[in-house]
Amino acid sequence: MSLGQVDSAPSNTHQAALRSEVNADSVLVFQGSETLFDLPNLWLRDNCPCDDCRVPQTQEKRFILSDVAADLAPESVSIDLDALTVTWPDKHCSQYPLATITELFQSNSQPLQSWPEGFVPQAYSWDEFLGDSRVTAEAIETFLRYGVILLSQAPVKEESLELLAPVLGPIRELLFDRIHNVSMEGHVYNIAHTSLGLPPHNDFASYSFPPSVQALHMLQNETPGGESIVVDGWAVLEQLRADRPDYFKSLCEFAVPFREFDENNETYAVEPMVRCDPQGHLVSFRFSNQLMQMMNPMQPGIKTFYQAYHELCLRITDRDSPARSTFKLQGGQVLLVAAHRVLHARESFQPIGKRHLQDAYFELDNVANKLVLLRRLNGLNNG
Repeated sequence: MSLGQVDSAPSNTHQAALRSEVNADSVLVFQGSETLFDLPNLWLRDNCPCDDCRVPQTQEKRFILSDVAADLAPESVSIDLDALTVTWPDKHCSQYPLATITELFQSNSQPLQSWPEGFVPQAYSWDEFLGDSRVTAEAIETFLRYGVILLSQAPVKEESLELLAPVLGPIRELLFDRIHNVSMEGHVYNIAHTSLGLPPHNDFASYSFPPSVQALHMLQNETPGGESIVVDGWAVLEQLRADRPDYFKSLCEFAVPFREFDENNETYAVEPMVRCDPQGHLVSFRFSNQLMQMMNPMQPGIKTFYQAYHELCLRITDRDSPARSTFKLQGGQVLLVAAHRVLHARESFQPIGKRHLQDAYFELDNVANKLVLLRRLNGLNNG
């Protein structure tokens, strides 16, 4: 069996004597009668940790696999309680700490954290989010766990979203606006600039890789109605997968066209609504009824897709869903959503009084990186 096929992490390698054996294309490590590791020869050579094979200052690889033959095999192998040592035909010696190999069996993916009953996004002070490293770390942890938080007492001044860059990373610029104004005045190119209700969606499904974090900053909200809505799209999808795996499969495989445009710009993408990693964990959800385009009605799979899409729409728009939270976004509040997971929406409002919202986009990788740095700064475990 290969390393990726081991069912569980090895037991404590100090409990019994270890031995190694060179197989046809790999090195086997045993503890008694138990196979701890089955390490492919090319994997071993590719991952040599020595300073000749890596750049000492950066730990990037210098060695490239094309420098050896595909049928490479060790000349000799030895093992003790701490490390596996391999000598190659060119006399290069590689030493692999067993603890490092064991760590590779630990999954980096976290199980989906469902929203509790009556969920409302946790609120954090704008000033503390930007200025107190421990509050920032706690807020980002909450954001990564649930996909949404609120920032309160933010400035009610235009372009204030620029001030989030030290925490969230640089703004992800898109074709239409760097910081986008959502009001009934000015540049009107989609339904958000009207008083109509907005169904749950994520923005820019028309991009091949939509922005993964959205910040919505309410500057003024004096109109009746217009409550904000967030929907945990991943929770909806997981329930759909459990109930109708055939529908879930269709949403993962059937490519859908999305388009957003104005007089100066055109964005268009044809992608499945759902993307998973090789282990089946959800990675991204692309849902925008507004931007979805007409498709060839004769293409294979479209009938199943539309049955799946109909069921998905029912669940997404269900007002009683535990994956839905509704609240009034007040002036001076910022709603942060992990946009590949959480959909946002808005009730209709009466077009009287002032309502002005600005939004901007960031990337989740940069937010997660900030948490790593903050944990290091605060002496916390990154695990």
